[in-house]
Amino acid sequence: MIESAEEVTFNFQDERFADIQMLRYRLPGFNALTIRQKQLIYCLSKATLFGRDITFDQFGKYNLRIRKTLEAVFINYQGNRLEDDFLALEHYLKQIWFASGIYHHYGCDKFVPLFSEAFFRNIVMDINSKLLPLKEGETVNMLLEELCPVIFNPTVLPKRVEKGNGKDIVSSSACNYYEGVCQKEVEDFYTKLKQDGPTTATPSYGLNSTLIKKGDLICEDVWKVDGKYGAAIQKIVYWLNRAKDFAENDQQRHVINLLVRYYETGDLHDFDTYSIEWLHEQEGRIDFINGFIEVYGDPMGLKGSWEGIVEYKDLEATHRTLTISTNAQWFEDHSPINPLFRKPKVKGIIANVVCAAMLGGDNYPASAIGINLPNADWIRAEHGSKSVTISNLTHAYNMAAKGNGFREEFVVDADTCKLMELYADKTDNLHTDLHECLGHGSGRLSPGTDPDALKSYGNTIEEARADLFGLYYIADRKLLELGLLDSSEAYKAQYYSYMMNGLLTQQVRIKPGKQIEEAHMQNRALIAQWAMELGKETNVVEFINRKFEETGERKTYVRINDYEALRHIFAYELAEIQRIKSEGDFEAARQLVETYAINLDTNLHAEVLRRYEHLNIAPYKGFINPVLTPVYNESGEVIDVTVDYSESYTDQMLRYSNEYQTL
Repeated sequence: MIESAEEVTFNFQDERFADIQMLRYRLPGFNALTIRQKQLIYCLSKATLFGRDITFDQFGKYNLRIRKTLEAVFINYQGNRLEDDFLALEHYLKQIWFASGIYHHYGCDKFVPLFSEAFFRNIVMDINSKLLPLKEGETVNMLLEELCPVIFNPTVLPKRVEKGNGKDIVSSSACNYYEGVCQKEVEDFYTKLKQDGPTTATPSYGLNSTLIKKGDLICEDVWKVDGKYGAAIQKIVYWLNRAKDFAENDQQRHVINLLVRYYETGDLHDFDTYSIEWLHEQEGRIDFINGFIEVYGDPMGLKGSWEGIVEYKDLEATHRTLTISTNAQWFEDHSPINPLFRKPKVKGIIANVVCAAMLGGDNYPASAIGINLPNADWIRAEHGSKSVTISNLTHAYNMAAKGNGFREEFVVDADTCKLMELYADKTDNLHTDLHECLGHGSGRLSPGTDPDALKSYGNTIEEARADLFGLYYIADRKLLELGLLDSSEAYKAQYYSYMMNGLLTQQVRIKPGKQIEEAHMQNRALIAQWAMELGKETNVVEFINRKFEETGERKTYVRINDYEALRHIFAYELAEIQRIKSEGDFEAARQLVETYAINLDTNLHAEVLRRYEHLNIAPYKGFINPVLTPVYNESGEVIDVTVDYSESYTDQMLRYSNEYQTL
């Protein structure tokens, strides 16, 4: 994007709290859309925001009750709002809003409140009980007895997603996808479903249900209009139906109808039908994602957290992804993997650069910058996939990071810094395109391989596979031939940035004494640590340590000594990761993840945290949504939809809790 005078004065950064910096994103080109397109975006945005309570409930059984109680206190508190305990409560509430619950959105650890339990009990008791989320016949004391252990006792439901460590990952995870069942019972239940179900076009079993145990009976409570989360889904369906009136074409209208049918039936075959037809809708400027999609929040990798995004094509930037997608077969044919695991014919690779118009659910306030769907391997193999890179979010990140001193602190030397200044933004976007557009859509499973065979390691392996695809090809001369890069040196900026992040700087997101647990972070550590080990004999990548005489401080840096050799290492890693995925080699996946992707060097971690703290940069970023408002004429007809960027984070969260509360 080219910076306009408006962008230069636009304040991309907003408030900061805890480890989070709130950002704003612009909607470039929105005013040039037709009134029908704006109305379509408006209706789809309402459908996106009405899923908010679902995500809160999925991320923890007590999240909604805690949020509603804290909001009642925050709004109605009559005491001193500048006292330490109240300020700490406000801080805690902002964290809960951001994470859709009481667990960190990345690390999954329970937040530690900095206000006392006595203070909390007293202020809740002082509030009119009618303002509290009391069940029928419940007293305020009963509410407090239920919530206080969850909030204040560190041993009660301490982690949203447990990754292993010898534990039953279902029973020890606080996410609200299972009730009364253990890990083995979950595995047995879904293994039987797969055995009894179709051998081809297998649905994503478990994606849209809570698995519960009633006595000796284990069954699914399906999330649909007349089932669990029905009150929220009814609102989503209402606004989807409203959106149909403004659809840009018949296929877009058909897609919305299929999504509504899926929400009504809860049948995963209907979801697959919708997903395939969603792939076929390519002509419209407006697109959206709405539903139970990603499975990162489930320790078993089965249950989809609810998310939504409304987007419109960035027509100029889409030329880049169109160039990539039209050459998809070349990339597949030249991939350094076993030919048995390549797709003989790549189908339906659709890639666009888009601008987000509204974020919701698990995609808000923290959002992905690239998305590739559907997730079902058989649909990707037979019908293809659709990818987006979200340009206005990436742009907001880049604008907010200008001049923050990060590169000067962590990049090894001035020449590498200059290389990154020249090429990092471009290669970051290109790597995201390759990751989403081709990486996730590349390769194929061997006949008979269970797509869930890698279990809890599957998400990390899949993200590593897509990242490695992008890393391998970003250094290929094909990108120069296609005009996507204009320098044979550009790829080095991405290689250095990636290795520095995987080996050093992503550690700023992890608290002392903790391990790497989030799948994307594990993926980056796996690739970087493994590459360093593979190139050890010839010193392809190394840590160097410098002592600064003026302060006596020692600082560690990453140095890449042979970029070409590093590309060969990435090729080897990609080939092995693809083999693991294609063959469902659980043991190899486990060994790779547990060897390279989890553990941190305590001293190095402490050093990185110390250096980062001096920069005063928040390690996590999230977005405040713009406010979309219809403008009516005297006859009550919508003649425009305006965009306002001035709403504060707190005002937005309180408004959402009021306007979009359903559960």
